[in-house]
Parts: sequence; C-alpha cells; structure tokens
Amino acid sequence: MAVETTPDETAGPAPAAIDALCDRIDALDPGIHAFVAGAESAGARRARLHDELRALHGRRPLPPLHGVPVGVKDIIRVAGLPTRGGSRLPPEVFDGPQATVVDRLRAAGALIAGKTVTAEFAILAPGPTRNPHAPDHTPGGSSSGSAAAVAAGMVPLAIGTQTVGSVIRPAAYCGVVGFKPTLHRIPFDGVIPNAPSYDTLGIFARTVAEVAAAAAVLCDDWQPAEEAARGRPVLGVPDGPYLERAGTQARAVFEGQVAALAGAGFAVRRVPLFADFARDVADLFTVNRYEAARSHAAWFPRYGALYREQSAATVRQGQAITREGYQRGLRAREAFRDRLTRATEEAGVDVWISPAATGPAPYGLDSTGDSIMCLPWSNAGWPALTVPAGRAANGLPLGLQCVSRAGSDERLPGWAAAVAEGVRTEG
Repeated sequence: MAVETTPDETAGPAPAAIDALCDRIDALDPGIHAFVAGAESAGARRARLHDELRALHGRRPLPPLHGVPVGVKDIIRVAGLPTRGGSRLPPEVFDGPQATVVDRLRAAGALIAGKTVTAEFAILAPGPTRNPHAPDHTPGGSSSGSAAAVAAGMVPLAIGTQTVGSVIRPAAYCGVVGFKPTLHRIPFDGVIPNAPSYDTLGIFARTVAEVAAAAAVLCDDWQPAEEAARGRPVLGVPDGPYLERAGTQARAVFEGQVAALAGAGFAVRRVPLFADFARDVADLFTVNRYEAARSHAAWFPRYGALYREQSAATVRQGQAITREGYQRGLRAREAFRDRLTRATEEAGVDVWISPAATGPAPYGLDSTGDSIMCLPWSNAGWPALTVPAGRAANGLPLGLQCVSRAGSDERLPGWAAAVAEGVRTEG
C-alpha cells in the first residue's frame, strides 16, 4: 500500500512517487471531483506532501503506514487544512483540534493527500463527486470523495464516516472495499457530528488486507485475530422484509453468490430476520433526525439560510421530534439490538451476508442512493465490511456486505476475505 521507496528503504518513500501521486490527482480529479476544490492549490498540496515526506526521514522502526497517501473526508479536522463539511458555512465555525483519527494516521507514517468531498454535513445533499466507473452516476454518499478517490487510484487509502450507509454504500457503488467498525471503535472527536449515537469512522481501500492494516492502526485496542478467524465462517442470510428491499438485479446476483458459497463448502443458514422492518426503519430515523437537530442547534439558527434544502429539512424534522419520542426510539434500538444478538446466537451465525446496496450506482448526481441495506447493521452498531462482488447488467460494480457481532472487528476482515474468495472461486 505504500508509495515507491528509495533503494535504501529506511530513507522513506521516493520524492518522485509524491510527484507521481500529485500528477495523477491533477490529471484525474478535474473529471471526478473527489477532492475538495479550493481547500489548497495543486502546488500547495505538492509542497505540503514533500514536507510531510521529509518529516518521515529516518524514523525507526518504519511505521505501519509509512508513506501511504490518505484522503480524509471533509467533516474531519486536519491541522493546516480547512474543514467545511461540504457546506457554505464559514470554515472557522468548525475550527478545533485535529481529529484523533488523523493523529493516528500521521503517527503511523501516513501522508494526508487532501480533504475529500462529503455530502453537506454528511447528511443527504450530494457534493460534486462523480463515480469513476460512470461519471453520470452517483458515487454514493455521504463519503463520496473518499470512495471515488480510492476507486480512481488517486490514493490507496481514504477515511470516511457512516451514520446509516455512508461507507458501505459508496464503497459498493465504486467497486472498492469499505469497512465500518463497531460503533465508536475509532475515536470520533474532531469530526462534525451528524447523529452521534450512530456516527462511526470508516476506511476505504482496494483490498481487505489494506483495510485491515489501517484498522489495526486506527481502532482502539486492536488485537491480531486468532487463526480460527481466517477460516470459513458460518454465514447467515437474513430472510424477510429487509432482504426484499434489495432491487431485483441485486437480489438475483446475491442469491447466485449464496449458492456459490454453499457450493464452495460454506455453512449457509437462512434465518427469518427483521420481521417488523418498517418499524425498525422508523425508529432509527426518529433517533437520527433528533440527534442531527441537536448537532446543528448552535449553527442552524445563525446560518440556516446557507443550508441546502435536504440538510435544512433534516434539521427541521429533528426539531419536531419530542424528547419523549426520542427516548422511545432509543429504547426501541436497544430492544432491536437484543433481538439481533439472540437471533445470531441461536442460529450459530458468524457473519451475516447481504447485498451492500439495493443495486448498482443510480444514474444522476442529485441523490447519493438508498442506504436501506446498511440500516439494520448501523442500528445495531455492528461492524460491516463490503467487498466488490460482480457487476450489474450495465457493467457497474456490486458489493457483498459482511456483518459480524459488535467487538468482532479483528475477525471480520479474515472472514470477509474468505467469503470474497469463495465467490471468486465459484463465480
């Protein structure tokens, strides 16, 4: 995952590799818009990256992300770069200490390639980013720029956030690996909040191994997975109204993948799940919207006229929810998590699998797509990882989502890699 090194690898990445990286961003990003326009000039980016590269010189031992360029979603504070949250608000509104996740990236030797585009406030209003596979299709959101930057090969690693589906969905639409750890496994300080009891930092890369390497640096108390986690997990298919929300094409491809995995020797158990899914969806959005309104309580009265329509509507919806309604939503979420845990234990499931999105990236840039296939797992706060898995009839990528119980983050990459290999072997 690191950039090219000099013959003496302890000297660090070659300066020429930084120039090549910047050349690639300069050449590709005007058509993709993965990086925030105006955050810094092309020359300033190049000079800053060379400065960061020189600061790595002579470090012993070599840090785990030595010289890896990383894109950082523009709701995450990075020292020396403005944070705007995809909005028209003055950037000083969001001033504060650098986020812990960026501290950890830099301590691990990573180079910050720049701020990547987000939907406004990581809510719904899309930014200008285009899908590298089809520029007239959405890259997904809200971590649009992070997914697109990795898919286009501008950076090997990027950081995003997920409240409902903002890592897994864009990763699937852009054909890359996306990992959302257990809720708050990566410290969330220094990040513009959306709904704090759901907000989770996540990782984009081209391979599961690269995601795991970054997670080991960024997640609290990461421990290497035991050898058993590198084997074949017991897979669960969540039958019922949730799975029926996938589009016809995504469902057909998924069922072919389930058959392929069973044929490859995986234990696959079909389990009725989320019987009252419509109620689960309503409960999540009650909590989400209420917390979003609280997150913007200091900004919206002063700057509301600068908010885009989707963001303003979200805040106003949250303002209309009573404290009692919010508390009911929280209780419903706890009950939901208990039911999911019991169902998982009773079925003996290690990893739930499902389509990562309802289908391929939709046409148009006015929406970031539907997050419904991510919703129950985000409601539970469980870790999720999507791997590229086939293509739709129009040639756009599809993703296969793998989900395991809270706190099993270290096991999930190994399990997901086995699932991906099973699909490839049989597909």
